[in-house]
Amino acid sequence: MGTRLKRKNKITDYSNIAASRCLKGYDGMTKILFVCHGNICRSTLAQSFFTYLVNTHGFADQFVIDSCATSREEIGNPPHRGTVNKLKEMGIPVVPHQARQITWSDYTNFDYIIGMDSANIRNLHRMLKGDPDKKISKLLDYTSRKGEDIADPWYTGNFDATYRDVKEGCEALLDECLLHL
Repeated sequence: MGTRLKRKNKITDYSNIAASRCLKGYDGMTKILFVCHGNICRSTLAQSFFTYLVNTHGFADQFVIDSCATSREEIGNPPHRGTVNKLKEMGIPVVPHQARQITWSDYTNFDYIIGMDSANIRNLHRMLKGDPDKKISKLLDYTSRKGEDIADPWYTGNFDATYRDVKEGCEALLDECLLHL
């Protein structure tokens, strides 16, 4: 029986999708870039969780997953200890990462540019020439909570709430990506 993920009246059988894609000879990769203000809390949490999700469901070879910041404040720093602790608590491997700022090259190389809140989206539009290819969205836009922000635990200290939101958004984003394969 295939691996299943169940959410609110929706069941996706990921193993069947993976098998059908292989039969079709699909060889492209979906490139996802998660973005937050400093690239040490939310975007690295999303990068590690989404990586875990695609690995768990057998899609690791179908995705390129990275994260970055809109600001330069944390460049070179590792994920925040609160992010690392929450991921470890949930049994999710932390993807090794050093904070970096988004570039135009990222825009041209990634299919999805996923911000965490309204400020990220405003900055991304400013930095990426107004998003001419319509690649920018919020992570929660893929859920029933379209338009909502994921709170920054740097300020709230609540890594549990941020984890729940990131998990919900990443699961819905994976569903969305699989529809387009």
